[in-house]
Amino acid sequence: MRFQVPQFIDVEDKIFGPFTLKQFIYLAGAASVALVATTIFGVFLGLLISSPIVLLALALAFYKINNRPFIFALESAFKYATKDKLYIWKKKTPEERAAEQNEKKYSSLVVPNLSGSKLKDMNWELDVKKKEDELLSNS
Repeated sequence: MRFQVPQFIDVEDKIFGPFTLKQFIYLAGAASVALVATTIFGVFLGLLISSPIVLLALALAFYKINNRPFIFALESAFKYATKDKLYIWKKKTPEERAAEQNEKKYSSLVVPNLSGSKLKDMNWELDVKKKEDELLSNS
C-alpha cells in the first residue's frame, strides 16, 4: 500500500498575495499604528512616533536570524533579560591555577595525524612534549 507524504510542511502558505498570515498581521498592525499616529499628531510627529513600531513590524515580518524568524530571537532576549541569573564563583587553589596554565600551554600544540598507527602517533606526541619541556627548562 502506498501513502503520499507531504513534502513542504515547514513552509507557510502565502495567503495575502506574497505575504503569509503572520507577515500580513504584522504589516497591517504597523500600518494602522502609523495611520493613527499621523492623523492624531500630524505627519512629522506621527511618523517620528510610529517609525520604531514600523521598523519592529518589518523585522518581525521579514528579518531572520540563523534561518529562524526574528520573533524567536526577541523572545529569547526577553526571557534572558527577565530571568533570574545565578553566578557561581569557585576560588581556585594555586595548584589548580598552575595546572590550568600548563593545560593552556599544551592546548596550543597541534599534533597532526601522520600515520595510521596510534602507537607511532603517541610516540611522536611524547617526543614533541619532551623537547618542548627541555626548551622551557633551558630558558
